[in-house]
Amino acid sequence: MSVVVIIPARYASTRYPGKPLVALKGAGGQSRTLIRRSWDAAMAAGGIDRVVVATDDDRIAAEARGFGAEVVMTSADCANGTERCADALARLGGEYEIVVNLQGDAPLTPHWFVEDLVAAMKANATASVATPVLRCDADALNGFLEDRRSGQVGGTTAVFDLNLRALYFSKEVIPYTGRTYRDGDVVPVFHHVGVYAYRPDALIAYSSAVSGPLERLEGLEQLRFMENGVDILCVEVEGRGRAFWELNNPSDVARIERKLAEMGVE
Repeated sequence: MSVVVIIPARYASTRYPGKPLVALKGAGGQSRTLIRRSWDAAMAAGGIDRVVVATDDDRIAAEARGFGAEVVMTSADCANGTERCADALARLGGEYEIVVNLQGDAPLTPHWFVEDLVAAMKANATASVATPVLRCDADALNGFLEDRRSGQVGGTTAVFDLNLRALYFSKEVIPYTGRTYRDGDVVPVFHHVGVYAYRPDALIAYSSAVSGPLERLEGLEQLRFMENGVDILCVEVEGRGRAFWELNNPSDVARIERKLAEMGVE
């Protein structure tokens, strides 16, 4: 099956304007922009036919073209990354059987997250949308809880049924557990990884679907699918000792740079 990875990137972020152009230092002290590191993450995945950056901003486009990325310019009216991917797909033309949305704020995404997601879509012919989930360890869960206590929006958590169909996604920490977890404990909280795979028909239909109250309250684009009756397949992935964190707030820069240093990523 033909697979295209689209990296949606916008300049005008409410919480962090200009985020795709923020410089992140690697292990050797070399700085690369967030959009460059997200591109590197996409390019590391196997089995991908094409990778493009989708943006409406000339500054992001210039940066991306500067390090050799293919860029597709999209409408400034796209409300979120999924709409931008739909717009980009329409402009790209060609027939792709799977479209992957690797959001431009997740530079620590391991290549096997994308590969496992694509494999799950290939193995489940009826799945219209799929997304990875990663079981939290005690450190990750404590980081989420600390963000909430300090009033910051951290990572997103997911709950799903016994068939791995998503029940809900939230910026709150769900499910509620009421206890403290230590290293080595099995934590029943799953971190939603900001990557999606779509069938083209589902992606195209998304832009014209009604945006419901849950999507607007949580600010989570995937809830539009669920509020319109589209199932999302959750694909459990393994961290394999790799840290995973999105860049949501300015304070996340130091956290991600520490992870890059720990992993030896230049």
